[in-house]
Amino acid sequence: MTEQPTFETIKTKLEGTTGVITLNRPPVNALSPKVLQELDAAVKDFEKSHDVRALVITAAGTNAFSAGADLNELAKLDAKSAQEIVLLGHRVFSHIENSRLPVIAAINNLTIGGGLELALSCDMRITSDRARFTAPEVTLGLIPAWGGTQRLARLVGPAKAKELIFTGQLINAQEAAKIGLVNKVVPDGDELRAAMDIAKIIGVKSAPLAVSAAKEAINKGLDLPIEEGLGLELVGVAKLADSADLKEGITAMLEKRQPQYKGK
Repeated sequence: MTEQPTFETIKTKLEGTTGVITLNRPPVNALSPKVLQELDAAVKDFEKSHDVRALVITAAGTNAFSAGADLNELAKLDAKSAQEIVLLGHRVFSHIENSRLPVIAAINNLTIGGGLELALSCDMRITSDRARFTAPEVTLGLIPAWGGTQRLARLVGPAKAKELIFTGQLINAQEAAKIGLVNKVVPDGDELRAAMDIAKIIGVKSAPLAVSAAKEAINKGLDLPIEEGLGLELVGVAKLADSADLKEGITAMLEKRQPQYKGK
């Protein structure tokens, strides 16, 4: 990638092997259809480059990672337009979830509704110690329909997901870590650095084809009996066995040097 595209509602940059996408609609970084479309386009753009080994999604300002869907937009919905916006969210968040790249959310503060669903679509979540999380849709007469009912239950278990969704309660970063909603809580202001540190480790140490294969096996295997999940490992290893990355990894280990992976 030699030049970053220009977007209206997000910002992108490449730092080493990490693509950074910043939601840029402060103060609350609401997720309008335009934001979702640009987020999807940015992920696709980073995926095109073999130089990019991981993505970090973060947000501008200090008030919110994202307050979710724009309430002004929601007020205009009818059955047809509601289904259209739901399908858009499904497509964008499924793209993030199934991207060949590992995706890390760096969460700075309030993470509400669709903002939580965006974070759930990422592979990992690193959060500020002052962040708070809620899925308040039922208190507005809706449900978390950008994957929230599905991904939250898979992540924290159905009983806890029901508690959070049925009540719309707000939980802090420490509680989010306790129930497995986030990977790590760091001092406020350190969340982006901590996410970038993980992305850098992946970019330097890990073979990109192997990371992608592991991500695919984990994601697809969650809904399968373990015997079928083991079959995904078999398929993944078969794909990797003839890769230049595997040969480089073994050679580098024998020569006691850092591997230079090419993603091939």
